[in-house]
Amino acid sequence: MSLEILITRLDPDVPLPRYAHPGDAGADICSSVDITLQPGERAAVPTGLAIALPEGFVALAHPRSGLALKNGIGMVNAPGTIDAGYRGELKVLLINHSQEPFTIKRGDRIAQLVIQKFESATYREVPQLPESVRGEGGFGSTGVSS
Repeated sequence: MSLEILITRLDPDVPLPRYAHPGDAGADICSSVDITLQPGERAAVPTGLAIALPEGFVALAHPRSGLALKNGIGMVNAPGTIDAGYRGELKVLLINHSQEPFTIKRGDRIAQLVIQKFESATYREVPQLPESVRGEGGFGSTGVSS
């Protein structure tokens, strides 16, 4: 049985999220507007959709790899987090990393929506954290080769 997500089309002509292939984790979502992003420009691109997630679930908007590879289009905050309590229009924060303007047409697929179950945590302050093998090793601490 699949999870049912309630969805409203704020723009009646935009497509609903759609999985390209059986078993895909991300459902494609589309732009509801025509927009041209200049090199280095970013924009909140509307989708014309609003969703109601069940408590305990989050929707994550992921960039489309084809847009990134072929056109240098990414997401400013990848992944974008849509909380269960949010009922506004879904917008995708796109950025043009290329040296050329890039035009997105209404109906173009601009991101993938992944629905995930999550656990809420209680944060408990302690004077000192327990030891671990990694310790405080952060960025680059494991080197670049094996």
